[in-house]
Formats: sequence, C-alpha cells, structure tokens
Amino acid sequence: MTTHHLIPTSFHNVIGSLSPALHIADGDTVVTETLDAAGHDKDGIKQASGGNPMNGPIFVEGAEPGDALRVEIISMIPTRDTGFTRSVVAANVVDPETVRDLPPRDIAIWTIDREALTVRLSEPVAGLENFVLPLAPMIGCFGVAPSLGQAISTATSGEYGGNMDYRLFGPGTTVRLPVAAAGALFFLGDCHAVQGDGEIVGTGVETTFEVTVRLTVEKKAGLFWPRGETAEDIFTIGNARPLDQALQHATSEMLNWLASDYGLDRTAASHLLGQVVRYDVGNVFDPAYTMACRVAKKWLVRR
Repeated sequence: MTTHHLIPTSFHNVIGSLSPALHIADGDTVVTETLDAAGHDKDGIKQASGGNPMNGPIFVEGAEPGDALRVEIISMIPTRDTGFTRSVVAANVVDPETVRDLPPRDIAIWTIDREALTVRLSEPVAGLENFVLPLAPMIGCFGVAPSLGQAISTATSGEYGGNMDYRLFGPGTTVRLPVAAAGALFFLGDCHAVQGDGEIVGTGVETTFEVTVRLTVEKKAGLFWPRGETAEDIFTIGNARPLDQALQHATSEMLNWLASDYGLDRTAASHLLGQVVRYDVGNVFDPAYTMACRVAKKWLVRR
C-alpha cells in the first residue's frame, strides 16, 4: 500500500462531487495538513474563505454507491501553538430568558503545548487560572460526496458525514461512511485540539493538524448512516434537526449493525440497548445536530 502526501492547492466549503485533488488505490494512506475552521494555516496565514474549508476530495479506486469507505484515523499532530474558540455558549443551548444575560461571544485564544500535549487559555479568566486540558485531537468535519451530485455546505452534516463535531472522531477510531458517488470523494478538515460534548460555544479549540488516514473500500456494506469503532466501543451517528430525529437515525443504524454483525434480532437488540446504550451529543450548534448511539464492545460477540 502507498502513502500519499496531499498538499492542497485549493480548499472547499462544500462536500460534493467535485474534481478530485488526489487519486489513490483502495487501502492507501494519505497524509495532509489542514487549515483551521476560519481558513488559517499553521503559520496563521489566511488561505481560504468561509467556514470549515476542506482538503480534498480524494478519489478511492473501486468505491461505488452502496459500498462503505472505511476511514482509519491513524494520527493527528498539531502544527501550531495556538487555537481559538468563542468565549460564551451559544444562545440556542440556554433558556430564552438567559440569552439576555450572556456576554458578547468574542474570540478567545488558547495555547497549545505541543511537547506537554496540553491546551490552556492564553489569557485565563478569573477562576480558570489553573485550567489545563490534555490535548484530545478530533476531526470536526469530514465525509464523502452526497448522493445525486449534491454539494452541501461544510456547516452541516447528513448521511455522508460532514460537520459532525463528535469528540470520538480522533486517532485510533475507525469510521465507515456510506458511499454515494464513484470514488467516494473523501474530504476532511476543521480539526480541534479539544472539544466538549455538543460544541456548545460553537467551536472546539480550532487549530491546524497534520492528519494521517487510511482509506479502504468495503463492498456492498449496506450502511445508511456513519458507523464508528474505537478500542472499547462501537457507535452509530445520526445527523438531523430536531435532536430526536438524529437520535432516531443513530438508533436505527445501530439496530441494523447489531443484526448484521452480531446476530441480534430486534428483541435481543432492544434488551441490550435498553440497558447498556450510551448516547453522546456530537453537536447542537450546526444546522443539523449530531447524535451518537454507543455500545461497549464488552457486551458484544461477533457472529
């Protein structure tokens, strides 16, 4: 298998059936450097306009509609010493009467210690003078071209992936995306140094990374929504608004997965999920919300 180094010459604010920036064989590895969500590179120079500029697309030989693209997130190395967030929670995550009391949503700068692998506010506010977080890299936005030749804004998400902002999309996680276009046409960008559930300030700690992924085609996979796997868990993703619809998509995809790979009928899967399922909120800020339906592998036996 070949390792490719993708050096983007252009960036995209949509995920769609665009001309490929790179052709690779099934199973190849790609290394690329991302911009931050505002379009700045590792040197702080603005290289793209609009939100969440994506690298790609990457055409994977052999990928056809009905297949899945397996994305192994191998490594994420921060490439600069700063990131940014908004300073105040978004208005849609608090009661309407609370919105009046919120301060302005200014930009806050964070310091990334690339040796200690920690993140902290560059100018700590009162009460957070000793607030230091471990680096927890994640890809906020990535996906494959949607169906019907659509090009969809990187502000949102759908069956194809997109701006899901789920904190488990980091190194060591494998993600499967339902392919809807020849070659899959894979995009990635919008990487975060750390982020809490929900992305409730409207950002993670937005910065730049060198990202390494391995892209493999799984034929006739039968996926409707993204699926993910870590060392400890499997999870499915639903993207929609309202949030209960995102939960429904994620739960339905999990029921399908438990049937196809673990031999559990609807009754058995319901007993399992009813007692051990965990629901994680990927984001409640973007036009489509993201919900993850997660099950620990210790409860599962493959068949």
